[in-house]
Amino acid sequence: MHKGKGMKFVGDSRISSDRKPNMPKDYSEYPGRTEAFWPNFLLKEWLVGAVFLVGFLCLVLAHPSPLEGVADPTNATYIPLPDWYFLFLYELLKYDFASGPYTLFGIIILPGLAFGGLLLAPFLDRGPGRRPHQRPIAVAMMVLGLASVMLLTWESASHVDWEARAEANKPVPTTEIDKENPGYAVFESNCMTCHGDSLQGGAAAPSLIGIDYSKEEIMKIAQEGIGTMPAGVFKGTDKELEALAEFIVSVNEEAK
Repeated sequence: MHKGKGMKFVGDSRISSDRKPNMPKDYSEYPGRTEAFWPNFLLKEWLVGAVFLVGFLCLVLAHPSPLEGVADPTNATYIPLPDWYFLFLYELLKYDFASGPYTLFGIIILPGLAFGGLLLAPFLDRGPGRRPHQRPIAVAMMVLGLASVMLLTWESASHVDWEARAEANKPVPTTEIDKENPGYAVFESNCMTCHGDSLQGGAAAPSLIGIDYSKEEIMKIAQEGIGTMPAGVFKGTDKELEALAEFIVSVNEEAK
């Protein structure tokens, strides 16, 4: 070191440099305003996500979604519905400005503008504040998008009888059919056209598996009809009618 107008320092390579680990910045000077992304902020995000996931799993276990039967391409009366998280788009396509000749506008342009706006919200409103009133553009776009989705979903779901739909389209139980049974020959000549070769039902008639009718009730229905089934469908003798009823009852007893 030389004295004078300035000082000169000479380094010594034999002295190891004191390297400090890469520590996050100390934000204690700004309490409540900001924090380190790792691990403080990211840990909070993980905890919130874990709580939501566990709650959602518990809800699914407590109230499982009603399942419908296997898709039947011959059933022209079936009305398909999207899953609940797409019901708002399903409802949107019912309006005149998003259906018919304007379907492209409803399925691509409108959703694209909505989700594109939400994606660009952080870039359109770049204010430093974190409170809602300090981010008016981003908050307004988020509230508008969320309110629109909730309103359209509610409007669509309110017009659907979910219990009746689940009951009408519930999975059909299957069982092995004894085609050597005398009653099956009677069923084949009188009922197979509508109810299928395995009693599974079809577009014109429901399944005969899983029904809770006695032998006498089945004989009466075969002669007098029920619902959309007209009277006089069965053509046969009393002995054949009894064999048919016994066959259907035996199939349902095996299916239980």
